[in-house]
Amino acid sequence: MTPRFSFSLHMTDGKARSGIISTPRGEIRTPAFMPVGTAATVKAMMPESVRATGADVLLGNTYHLMLRPTAERIDRLGGLHKFMNWERPILTDSGGFQVMSLAELRKLTEEGVSFRSHIDGSKHMLTPERSMEIQRLLGSDIVMCFDECPALPASHERIAESMRLSMRWAARSRDAFGDRPGHALFGIQQGGDEEDLRGESAEALRAIGFDGYAVGGLAVGEGQEVMFQVLDYAPDMLPADKPRYLMGVGKPDDIVGAVKRGIDMMDCVLPSRSGRTGQAFTRRGVVNIKNARHQEDPRPLDEGCSCPACRNYSRAYLHHVFRAQEIISSMLLTWHNLHYYQELMQGMREAIAEGRFAAWESTFHAERARGDIDPL
Repeated sequence: MTPRFSFSLHMTDGKARSGIISTPRGEIRTPAFMPVGTAATVKAMMPESVRATGADVLLGNTYHLMLRPTAERIDRLGGLHKFMNWERPILTDSGGFQVMSLAELRKLTEEGVSFRSHIDGSKHMLTPERSMEIQRLLGSDIVMCFDECPALPASHERIAESMRLSMRWAARSRDAFGDRPGHALFGIQQGGDEEDLRGESAEALRAIGFDGYAVGGLAVGEGQEVMFQVLDYAPDMLPADKPRYLMGVGKPDDIVGAVKRGIDMMDCVLPSRSGRTGQAFTRRGVVNIKNARHQEDPRPLDEGCSCPACRNYSRAYLHHVFRAQEIISSMLLTWHNLHYYQELMQGMREAIAEGRFAAWESTFHAERARGDIDPL
């Protein structure tokens, strides 16, 4: 018999929660940060290096993979885990957000979204049923409902219309997903920054019934203050005994603020994308390695960090290889950033387990407020 997908909540400290999501491919410690492997790779990283940073789960992208190399080809080659050499859990998003943000000439109807590929202009139709089929072909462990996500700010009427369409699509996603032991389907709460619509969305999702619930429609331009205002109430509307996933977030202080408000899972391209553009996240804030102040500095990025970039290389070297556009620059800075993010999650898990989250959080903010070490 296939092991089931399950979630056990171990400790809470205020609204912050720590627990374990169990899947047939391994456990995911929560709160969890998922590195983004858009096109079946976390850019500039080997899968074993991503695992070495402490990641338990990766995110794959339905929209990008359906266009290239196609879900059908990945299925013929043994599924996404085998294809990309990652044996641990994978969550795939539904493709809805990318269709809205990347695709050309898209047309939204009750049925779904028809669009032209941003790669070659070919025509495609993405519906809840097709999204479920693609994610089944990929073989992901956690599947996301197909939804529509309006950019904020938007009118109450526009957000309501979009949310209700997403709830009808959620019911169709549930039907199309069917019974797949060992795989999970997550519903996505919508409603923008409108509390009444978030409540209506949560009620609709609970009535359908899912293995986990995401808070969608945030980090789409509304700013941290509005996001936190929504997170003050939105996670509480979702079942406490299921994982809660905040999609597409974010910066380190966004993540800490989200965990404080009851979120269990997050994903974001930021640590890997920033690594490629010369930005490093450290305990003392963001370091821009391209700045001239680093060119003679023999010290590590962060002397308290045990990643290969900090253990084996100086700021001067990292500055040089970034300026020279050497590939090792992306490799080392991405590894460092992913290591920092996973260390952040581990710190929060331990603090919640020991009932000292508030103290941990104030230390986190105080350290960042100090800013980078003084130049030599």
